[in-house]
Amino acid sequence: MEYLETTVLGVMSGTSLDGIDFAIVKFVQANGWSFEVMEATTVPYSTEWESRLKTAVTLDPKNRALLDIEYTLFLGERIRSFLAEHQGYSIDFVSSHGHTVLHQPQQGVTHQMGNLSSLAQQLQHKVICDFRTADVALKGQGAPLVPGAEIHLFNAYDACVNLGGFANISILKGTHQKAYDVCAVNVVMNALANKRGQDYDKNGELARAGKTIPALFLALQKLPFYQKEIPKSLGIEWVNAEVTPLLHNFVHHNVEDVLHTYTWHVAMEMAKNLPREGSVLFSGGGAYNSYLMELIQQETSAQIVLPPPQIIEFKEAIVFAFLGVLRDLDQPNCFSRFTGSIRDHSSGKIFYP
Repeated sequence: MEYLETTVLGVMSGTSLDGIDFAIVKFVQANGWSFEVMEATTVPYSTEWESRLKTAVTLDPKNRALLDIEYTLFLGERIRSFLAEHQGYSIDFVSSHGHTVLHQPQQGVTHQMGNLSSLAQQLQHKVICDFRTADVALKGQGAPLVPGAEIHLFNAYDACVNLGGFANISILKGTHQKAYDVCAVNVVMNALANKRGQDYDKNGELARAGKTIPALFLALQKLPFYQKEIPKSLGIEWVNAEVTPLLHNFVHHNVEDVLHTYTWHVAMEMAKNLPREGSVLFSGGGAYNSYLMELIQQETSAQIVLPPPQIIEFKEAIVFAFLGVLRDLDQPNCFSRFTGSIRDHSSGKIFYP
């Protein structure tokens, strides 16, 4: 196999809105792929940007397009600042996921802001971005895309789980590789913690202090999404339509009790979807929720692996950097067995300054 070395800036903004993740990653192809994270950081959103992105789903197409232009300029400024602080690294290109504000693959629609061609002009760098729209155009879910990188970078594990705004799982071993979204996690739990004046439920302390609301737990378990066949994916629209109204029926209960019940619900949904044995790599902000992780471990015989903090926090930025590498090489990075598209393909738009 031909030796290849490339250095990429991966950029990721997740639905939990805790900030923009930046990771400068060196990838080496020599008897398989390996990677090294050179620098990584998260730049938090201002309260204003957090609010604007959270409510972008309610905008009409014209105003959403205007916000996209503004967000792309904002994102470009943040990327330029990060690169200016790390001038010692020579990157080959920027690979950016953008921020998902609309995801309705059943209607052929997905929209990640910050993926405009103007980003390359602003940065004066080649940019690879907008990884989901091509898959949706090919009748896929446009998600999950992470297994396109995990099968190369994290194939020592039987499965990978990301606990971010939503939980997704990739089953990497065995004859039936599959990947899909499991349930909403931090996008719901953070909103509940906000009611107690906290950005998130640190270590699951609020949830641990609560008690179960049986009626809520049963109602959550009966949400129709959980009975759907794969491939399947989730967006904030689903939370707004299905989960938020359900939680509203229990506003007379303590927040701690609602959070306890929802955390238990997430743990049960995760346990149902984990392999019966083998090792499972967990990443994402939810992996720091020690109470949630305890509940998951109680319900599964699989070996839960928590990697170093750099992988927990920046795995998705690493993944999208690598998806850009595959796109740059015109190699498949999006697979029909994971997304349900009509064929495997190399997804992502390439923009030059």
